[in-house]
Amino acid sequence: MLKMDNISQVFRTELIETHALRDFNLNVSEGEFVAVTGPSGSGKTTFLNVAGLLESPSGGHYYLDGEEISGLNDRARSRLRNEKIGFIFQGYNLLPDLNLFDNVDVPLRYRGFNAKERKRRIEQALEQVGLSARMKHLPSQLSGGQQQRVAIARALAGSPRLLLADEPTGNLDSLMARQVMTLLKEINAAGTTIVMVTHDPEQAAQTGRNIHIVDGQVCDLAMAGRPMESQGSLLPEGAVAC
Repeated sequence: MLKMDNISQVFRTELIETHALRDFNLNVSEGEFVAVTGPSGSGKTTFLNVAGLLESPSGGHYYLDGEEISGLNDRARSRLRNEKIGFIFQGYNLLPDLNLFDNVDVPLRYRGFNAKERKRRIEQALEQVGLSARMKHLPSQLSGGQQQRVAIARALAGSPRLLLADEPTGNLDSLMARQVMTLLKEINAAGTTIVMVTHDPEQAAQTGRNIHIVDGQVCDLAMAGRPMESQGSLLPEGAVAC
């Protein structure tokens, strides 16, 4: 579903050059639920932006669902992003003046679906997250956990192949966070590939695999503490020792 080969991302100013990603290698298979962890400034957000086609990498090759995106123009990248990727943000990003139905409707309008198809998708998505009875409510009338479920419904309505979640429970208390994680696991069990950035080790442990990023590279937590001379033969391809 997602394959990155030697991806680099360099940000330059007149005085400094910052390598946000370097020799970044990652494979995520269809149907996986992967957690991405790492310290602040390690490159997690940059990775998500590249994965979500919001940024073009400085170098390397990125394949999404078997299609290399490195040479695509902005229009083709936008089409691919709208058709195959859903986003869930820590801050929900709901429009405060629109009710739940219309919030979920916004990205579907950009996809060009007719009114009947949009209505079907919206109602199905809100039903899936348990909020069909509140579709005429405004975001301000919901709890934080409910708002995040609306954000998930908005992503699901487009039937994405890949769901990218950036700290989806970061603004929630522990009970609401557990509810959102349960929902994400149900979505994954239904076949959607999920890549989730999180700082919470408990949530990372609930996913199928934990990818740890340090200094812009994927590292292997299993190698931590091993003698350096033994690490070269044990590290998986494309990973570095933590």
